[in-house]
Amino acid sequence: MQIIKLKPLSVCDTNSYIVSSDESNTALIDAPDNPDYILSELEKNNLNLKMILLTHGHFDHVGAVAKLAEKTGCDVYIHEADFPKLLDVDKSLVTYFGLNEFSPYKQAKHFKDGDTISLDELTFKIIHTPGHTSGSVCIKIDDVMFSGDTLFAGSIGRTDLPDGNSLTMISSLKKLAGIDKNYIVYPGHMSQTTLDDEKTFNPYMTGLIKEN
Repeated sequence: MQIIKLKPLSVCDTNSYIVSSDESNTALIDAPDNPDYILSELEKNNLNLKMILLTHGHFDHVGAVAKLAEKTGCDVYIHEADFPKLLDVDKSLVTYFGLNEFSPYKQAKHFKDGDTISLDELTFKIIHTPGHTSGSVCIKIDDVMFSGDTLFAGSIGRTDLPDGNSLTMISSLKKLAGIDKNYIVYPGHMSQTTLDDEKTFNPYMTGLIKEN
């Protein structure tokens, strides 16, 4: 398995990640913006895009989905609760942030908590972690977790946007706090971290550890 972190994209400096198999087939974790750049990075590394796994449906994580799917024929997966965000400028927060461009995508497949998605020797496991949105997920593979906008280094995703919920976020953080394995965490924004570091130093998680 190879992981390539792409440059931050969209007006929100959103992270996205290429995860490739031994056969050079690729899953893209989130597709924020600039599909031509993403395609050029895939081509530069001789990789074939087979699927896009979305951590949630906000515009800064899905902006390149329609173009990438059109160009490559890849599958697109999103939690069923966030699927409507792929179709609507309001639900995806395009209009909320005063932006103009939005390309809806209707053919996405749905996943739910506990589902696994395979690509050659790779197996991605879905953890439903609502709070930032009702369909937010974290995605685990081997010793890595892609946390989207659920968990950041020293912080968490906003819960004050439409479809956010602070109480639900607490429940999701408790779920992550209960994981024994120390994953490398690749978040939707800012720098990577580890789950153990967040349990130890993240003020949003340390109290939950004590409660457990």
